[in-house]
Amino acid sequence: MKKIIVIGSSNIDMVVRTSHLPAPGETILGGEFFMNQGGKGANQAVAVKRLGGNLIFVAKLGNDILGQQSVDYFKKEGIDTKYITLDENSASGVALISVDDHAENSIVVASGANMLLNEQDVDKVVEEMCEGDILLMQLEIPIQTVEYAARRAFEKGVKVVLNPAPARSLPKELLRYLFMITPNRIEAEMLTGIKIVNDADAERVAKEISAMGVQNIIVTLGSKGCLVREGDTSYCVDAFKVEPVDTTAAGDTFNGALCVGLAEGMNLRQAAVMASKASSVAVTRMGAQSSIPHRKELDLNE
Repeated sequence: MKKIIVIGSSNIDMVVRTSHLPAPGETILGGEFFMNQGGKGANQAVAVKRLGGNLIFVAKLGNDILGQQSVDYFKKEGIDTKYITLDENSASGVALISVDDHAENSIVVASGANMLLNEQDVDKVVEEMCEGDILLMQLEIPIQTVEYAARRAFEKGVKVVLNPAPARSLPKELLRYLFMITPNRIEAEMLTGIKIVNDADAERVAKEISAMGVQNIIVTLGSKGCLVREGDTSYCVDAFKVEPVDTTAAGDTFNGALCVGLAEGMNLRQAAVMASKASSVAVTRMGAQSSIPHRKELDLNE
């Protein structure tokens, strides 16, 4: 099977359940608290591994108790930690997450060692890249590192998939290296300036991103599924109907599953259905990596 190389962030999530998300200046009492492994890169790596992908994960942690805890956790998940670096001079990344009764969340991230992931770290894994492999990245590491990794992968014939989260503007040069981009509604609006109210707006956004030079676009729309643009063709993939509990890591699960499907030779529609199913399972559970399903939990014939 083709390799899926995930380069990205790893955090410890500190999560509080609340009746509602606090307004500025508001203090809310009560709610369950727990700590969980998180970070968009690590979430996607765990999703790839649990769903049967041939994973390589590149990340940087602090050489502190949280970083060491994360390395131990990755080993228990069966993830090779060869390309995970512990930095002596920086703290591990931490995310503070509030989740309300409607499964909506609010997240603040202290990036720590994630922002030290650099070109030298990418160079260590370039020799692993082969034509047809997949590189999956997000934006919780320096944008210069993302662009450098995308260019090196593109030069080797690797399919570069970018999940442009958290939302930000992107260098034009980066876009030309991409095989696919997978923004959610907010991220797509930031990339194009087009507000998404309905399916027609989502298609306009996808066409606009396509005109920027990206051949394949998936705009994820939460409970409404996703809009896929493949070359000059657009189509929708419905979400699986579930009762959500926590949407944390749903997008990361979607992206990891999507890449596993593509690495196994599925077409883009089939891979998007598999990704939709995996994310629908994730939202029925609390936490980030704790919510990500294993392959045996996906019944794509439902």
